[in-house]
Amino acid sequence: MDLQILRAFVLAAKEGNVSRAAERLHLTQPAVSLQLKRFAEETGLVLFTRTPHGLALTADGAAMLPQAERVLAAVGDLQQAARKLQGTVRGALRIGTILDPEFTRLGVFLRELVEAAPQIETELRHGMSGSVLAQVLRGDLDVGFHLDPGDDDQAAATPALSVRTLTRFTYRVVAPAGWGPQVQGRDWKALAALPWLATPPESAHHRLLERVFAPLSLSPRRVAMVDQEASMLDLLKSGIGLSLVRDSIAIRECQAHGLAMADRVQLDCALRFVSLASRRDEPVIASAWDALAKAWN
Repeated sequence: MDLQILRAFVLAAKEGNVSRAAERLHLTQPAVSLQLKRFAEETGLVLFTRTPHGLALTADGAAMLPQAERVLAAVGDLQQAARKLQGTVRGALRIGTILDPEFTRLGVFLRELVEAAPQIETELRHGMSGSVLAQVLRGDLDVGFHLDPGDDDQAAATPALSVRTLTRFTYRVVAPAGWGPQVQGRDWKALAALPWLATPPESAHHRLLERVFAPLSLSPRRVAMVDQEASMLDLLKSGIGLSLVRDSIAIRECQAHGLAMADRVQLDCALRFVSLASRRDEPVIASAWDALAKAWN
């Protein structure tokens, strides 16, 4: 059934006059009369009677009117939904994640993204800070979290990147329980002589320690290689060697498990969010930046 015929029927019923219905439809009176005739033929019903003042609905016409209005309202809803979808951002977003989700506010970030752009499909790739940055630069990731030493804006100084610093924090040197006398009051030179848990070059731990030990021409004694923070904590508790630990975790673990913390040294660090500057305004990536702003407001 032609929707224009339904509109003609509804307006003629409401106006009670073919001429006024034609004006509202921007049609001629004969055209509307023809549409009403076709509607009557298609339904097999007498819908109107003529009166000295125009048209009056029959009982069948009155019964058809609310149903015709519901059909037109449903079509209007359908058209509105289609227009809304036309403006919806859609696509895939590859996100490089690091550390624990709570620290990066990953859950809040994804919630804001899903609420604002439900048609975006997200893919999370967890890794080390340096590898996330490299993948963003290669285009293998769309956005990602990254760690820089607190006095070094490696990401911010890279022209190819758009960067936002989310928070600054401190790494502390933590040792196994009972190692207090070996780390309390000790400087970096003394600490370098102790056994250390090593991390891959892509990790923030490795880059932070290199900035400390390389100028001093020191090479810490590495007893194990780990690439996950949880494994590092387990080895610390097992008495294997020293490691860098985020200050909030370091305090908690020292209190809970009696681990020792060096009191003369610490390293500042910054958590940042990055994407390629050339892709910053792409709808999917722009949506990610908007969601990040809300999560880190």
